[in-house]
Amino acid sequence: MKTKKKTVNKSDKSNSDKEEVKAENTNESKEKDSKSTKSTEVSAEDKFNELNDKYLRLHAEFDNFRRRTSKERIDLIGSASSGVLTDLLPVLDDLERAMQSNETATEIDGVKEGFTLIYNKFKGILESKGLKKMAVEGEVFDSEIHEAIANIPAPTKKLKGKVIEDIEKGYYLNEKVIRFAKVVVGQ
Repeated sequence: MKTKKKTVNKSDKSNSDKEEVKAENTNESKEKDSKSTKSTEVSAEDKFNELNDKYLRLHAEFDNFRRRTSKERIDLIGSASSGVLTDLLPVLDDLERAMQSNETATEIDGVKEGFTLIYNKFKGILESKGLKKMAVEGEVFDSEIHEAIANIPAPTKKLKGKVIEDIEKGYYLNEKVIRFAKVVVGQ
């Protein structure tokens, strides 16, 4: 019987050793799980902080971009006409010279020629900047580019619904209407 007890004791001992190993393994796995959970929680928090930081930087960059473009737009608007004005300064000089010349002029033909030259120079500068005069007389009335001031009976049937007279010229700037033509339309 003694042998049986020893055997039982050995088996009890080996079972208890196995249970202890299992318990240790379970404790170790719980610790690993808690560590991995903590590490994933830290990773999620780090990820959140990283994304939040990226968002804040992107938002700040956008604000800076908006301010910079707004300032550039204001500067551009303020100096947009400087190129046209610089080109028109010679016309102003010519007009001043013509006025001085007219004070002592005795021939009217010279004065007329001087004003014609100044007009052509001024018109050439404006056309080089994209200004184009509308040709409206005899055309069908179009409310997109014409402004009817008066309606009169058409002298002929062909002129019915068409522009008879151009009171104030209309202009395009780069194919966009900047001033509507004021016209008289035949009925």
